[in-house]
Amino acid sequence: MHGFKIRSLRVRDMNISWLNLEDKVAVVTGGGSGVGRACCLELARNGARVCVADIMQQNGEAVLKELESIGGMHSFVKTDVTSLESVIGMASAANEQLGGLDILVNNAGINIPALLVDPAGKQELTEQIWDRTASINQKGAFLCAQAAIRSMIQTGTHGVVINMASESGLEGSAGQSIYAATKAALYSLTRSWAKEVGTHGIRVVGLAPGILEVTGLRTEAYEEALAYTRGTTAEALRKDYGKSGIPLGRPGTLQEVANAVCFLASERASYAHGTILNLSGGKSRA
Repeated sequence: MHGFKIRSLRVRDMNISWLNLEDKVAVVTGGGSGVGRACCLELARNGARVCVADIMQQNGEAVLKELESIGGMHSFVKTDVTSLESVIGMASAANEQLGGLDILVNNAGINIPALLVDPAGKQELTEQIWDRTASINQKGAFLCAQAAIRSMIQTGTHGVVINMASESGLEGSAGQSIYAATKAALYSLTRSWAKEVGTHGIRVVGLAPGILEVTGLRTEAYEEALAYTRGTTAEALRKDYGKSGIPLGRPGTLQEVANAVCFLASERASYAHGTILNLSGGKSRA
């Protein structure tokens, strides 16, 4: 019912770090691409056993192959984060096949640029866009956190849940109101869940990246759509995107996000709880 693929290999050339993540089991939702893929790879480099959870089977299996080159025991589980049954299967697979569930990186999400009101009627926020975005970004985070934390409590694991928020959840974002709203919700969910599960020795933290480097997820169609909502062209957007308003003068990298995830997941961050780390190169509200 819940298909998964798993491979166990001898660890070779493993870069074991001061983070002491060896043999921790990490589930990364949306792990088949972008930020999720970067997190999977860096967690594995630091000795964790990684469960790649993604609805796109081809992407997930491709990342699993990359993990093989690092070594260790890893798996892929096809997961729809909006389905309770699928999420329960994901948590069960991590426990049964990798030996536990210590870390959840709640990363799966989508972003569809749209205006609240578009007089031209070309790109207006619809009920369908609203429902789909909220279902994946918000409901999905809730279902995955619930399943992971339930598993941690049952097994007595002092685990960590890392919610992938966004700097836009703090500031808001023109043309991306529903995306920003769902990410803002993760700020409150992170703080609320932390108050509930801290007594079980489980930490809940968030990470809020700002503008990141261009990836395959930032397609030409996405850039055209975002540029339209901001009254500019895709070419002009690309020229300025990741520079304007950022004191460091550049977009962040996926590796920088993955590095922060590994730190927050480790015992080096053992007193970080109910907080969200802003990773935006200094970009913030004026």
